[in-house]
Amino acid sequence: MLELRPNCESCDCDLPNGEVDAYICTFECTFCKECAENTHKGVCPNCGGNFSLRPVRPAALMDKYPQSIKRILAQE
Repeated sequence: MLELRPNCESCDCDLPNGEVDAYICTFECTFCKECAENTHKGVCPNCGGNFSLRPVRPAALMDKYPQSIKRILAQE
């Protein structure tokens, strides 16, 4: 099950469930559209993989399977 991380790992902007501009790599590293496309040029800085749009968890399942609250920021 996806963690649905709550923020961009580069700029720390909020990425709530349903955000259409949230991108993830195969390891669930999470970035906003601006950082994924422009800062990282489509390549995850952590693993070197590509990005895909993060799926949206249906609202009816959010109570049972909530979004993560742990914020992750890249080490610079």
